[in-house]
Parts: sequence; structure tokens; C-alpha cells
Amino acid sequence: MSDKQRTLKSEISFTGVGLHTGQNITMTLKPAPANHWYVFERIDLEGRPRIKADADNVFSTKRGTSLKQNGGEIHTTEHVLAALVGLQIDNALIEIDGPEVPILDGSALHFVEGILKIGFEELDAEREYFVLDENLKYENEEKEAEILAVPDSEYRITVMVDYNSPLLGTQHATMYNIHEFEKDIAPCRTFVFLRELMQLVNAGLIKGGDVDNAIVMVDTSLSDEEKQKLAATFNKPVSMLKETGIGILNNLDLRFENEPARHKLLDIVGDLALVGKPIKAHILAARPGHTSNSEFAKVLKEQIKKQSKAAPKFDLNKEPLFDTNEITRVLPHRYPFLLVDKIMELKEGEYVIGVKNVTRNEEFFNGHFPTEPVMPGVLIVEAMAQTGGFLILAHVDDPTEYATYFMKIDNVRFKQKVVPGDTIIFKLELLSPIRRGIAHMKGTAYVGDKVVTEGELLAQIAKKQA
Repeated sequence: MSDKQRTLKSEISFTGVGLHTGQNITMTLKPAPANHWYVFERIDLEGRPRIKADADNVFSTKRGTSLKQNGGEIHTTEHVLAALVGLQIDNALIEIDGPEVPILDGSALHFVEGILKIGFEELDAEREYFVLDENLKYENEEKEAEILAVPDSEYRITVMVDYNSPLLGTQHATMYNIHEFEKDIAPCRTFVFLRELMQLVNAGLIKGGDVDNAIVMVDTSLSDEEKQKLAATFNKPVSMLKETGIGILNNLDLRFENEPARHKLLDIVGDLALVGKPIKAHILAARPGHTSNSEFAKVLKEQIKKQSKAAPKFDLNKEPLFDTNEITRVLPHRYPFLLVDKIMELKEGEYVIGVKNVTRNEEFFNGHFPTEPVMPGVLIVEAMAQTGGFLILAHVDDPTEYATYFMKIDNVRFKQKVVPGDTIIFKLELLSPIRRGIAHMKGTAYVGDKVVTEGELLAQIAKKQA
């Protein structure tokens, strides 16, 4: 199965009211290039400010998840973002002529159905996942919310909601992988307790509220004055509010017995889109909400930065892909200038990982500070290049007929000295596809968990002269 990034095949528009503003709004989802992610564009404002779906742009979680950037704001972003993530659409431009995403029926169903109708298109770029490599814990004592993320090969979410309500009780919902989103999560509508609903009405919010776009959970009684106010807000006869015992205010049939818990899961999918890339982890959330979700998205973003700086993790005791003897069949280098001992991993078109064990017996230590031996930086870069050679030569049928030559070295930084006894791990990643035998690579050298050297290398393979 392909794991290329995807975008929309064509554009599609949705029109409806904003839940809190009551404005009639049109939102158009448009195709976008690779590595674009999700960006809102306020076409009704001067300069058409763009607002990236990023946790750092969250400025309010009182009315859903609200983002602000470049002088523009956008509210209630979670449902459309959940639809895009749930259908594995990696890139979209979201044009909108108002401050709030249309609420429609209060779920992600209409967005999902519209996207499926136009279809998607694969892009010439691999999908880059955030693969969690350790447990992460988050707590919000004020909201009584807890979130735990643990490593997993899928994007899995487990939710528990408990609002001390005799109607809702304790509910659980689980999405075992992202492919379940379309049928099991997308149709689940937002819900609100009647006591909370009256607070929103009194605050002048939910101007676009309607009994058709939210499940109203009744677990309290209303005064006659409150009934009149609520009926006027929903533009419904007050007679529908005469009986307000425990139950569903608008007598809707729930789409799932645990629809409220499933909607909370839907919100998590949408809010964690603010991490900026697809996720592989198991998220376990107790009593989540937009505040805790968006704060946890920031925790995950910090983890992405941490993992990107960490040394590649692999078992040094496992069998290498290429040992020293096999390396000499591919590379033309020989002692004392063969500077790679093992190739541990190689993913064609993406990256290669190699290992160099540094010993006092290296020839260069006899002349490079023999009383305090330090590996010359230029040789660390050379070892990087030799490792990168495997990434390049993987593109040809017979690597022994080709040689690799430096063309350019940029942005090289030496951050820590390398001494005898160190084991250097080299990771070379392609920054762009190899064309005409030319490879642009990012190289990073680690000792333990520390980066010792990094830089960009441009190299070319050429057939050896007969």
C-alpha cells in the first residue's frame, strides 16, 4: 500500500451557519502541495491572512478550538480538521469567508462525505509520521483531564468521559486505527448539557445553535423564563420544552449508544491535527476537552523536536546489513581511509545509518594530537560521505561500477570532539530525490545521545573509467 502524501483531487465548498456567531459562512477545501499541511485563509479580510493549523496558534478554547495568525482568526476548527486527518488527507488549503467553520450537523460527517465525493490525489512525497518513542503523560487538574500517549504502530485513541451526570454516566470509546474514523467516529455529533447551554445563551453565544446541530442532554430543570429564552434562541416553540426530565432535549435518536464519548474522540483527532503531521501512537484520554487537547498537542510538538535531535535507536548487536567486508565490495576506500565499519539500516530514497568504532589504533591519531587524540573534523565529514554513498549507490544496479564524488559541503557544524573509544552513528537523509546521479543529503553524526557533527552534502555518482 502506498504511503505517499495526499491532497484533494479538486475543490469542494460547504455552506452553513457558525455555531456561535450565527453567520452564514462558505468554506472551500482546496488542493495543496506536499508538506503544506492544513492552512485556513480568511478571504473576507484584507490581505487574505493565512492561519496554519498549529498548536502554537491556539488562542482560545472557549468556543471550540480557535486559531489566530497574521491578523486573522478562525473558530471551531476541530471538526473539519478531524475529517481531513480521518481520511488521511495531508495537505489542504481551507478558504473561508467568515470567522467560524460551519457547524452543519455538529459532526464531521458532511465534511467526510464531501471529501469522499471528490476523492484524493497522491503527491510525489512520502508521508512523514510522528512515531512516538516513549510514554508521555499530561494532566490538567482544573479540568480533571488526563492524557497518556504510548508508542504504537497505529494511530489509536481510547477515550473515557465522566461528567457526574445521571444521564451520561461513564462512557468509553475506542478507535483502533485511523481507518475506522469514517464510519465509526465521523457521524458523532457534538453534545452539550442543558445547564451549560443556558450559560452560553446568557453569554450571547450559540447564535447559530439549533436542535439539529447538537445533542442537548437534559439532566436538570428549567425555569419558565429560561424556557422562553432557550426556545427563542433555537427559534422553536416553547411547548417542546415543557417536559425536561432526564433525557435528550430534542428527542434525537443517537447514532451510537456512546455517541458523546465518540464525539470527544472526534475532537481529539481534530485538535491533535495541530501537531502538524500524522501520528503513530496510542492516545488514552480521560475527561478530555479542547483545552487539554490543544495543550497536549504542544507537548507532542516538543516531543517531535526532542526525537528529531536524538540519536537513531537500533540494536548494536543485531546483524548489520553490510559488514566491513561487504562494504569494501561497494566502496572503493581502503585502510586507513575506510571510515565506516557497518551499515545498519538502509531505506532506499530516504536514509541510511552507519557505524564507526573509533580506536586509538587509527593512523591519524599519530599526527593529530597524539598526547590528547581527537578525530579530525574533516574525517568525520568524510565518514558521513562514505555512509551516504550507500544511499546513492542503492539507485544503481551494480554499485561496484560507480564511484561517489563530493560536489559541495554546506552548513557544517562541529559540536563535540570525538575521541578513541567513541562509537559514531551516522545518519544520512535525502533532502530531495536523486536526479542525474546527484544527491543532496543532510548528515548527522552522533556519539551516544549527542550530536557531534552535522552538515549538508552534495555528491554525484559517476561510472568508473574502464
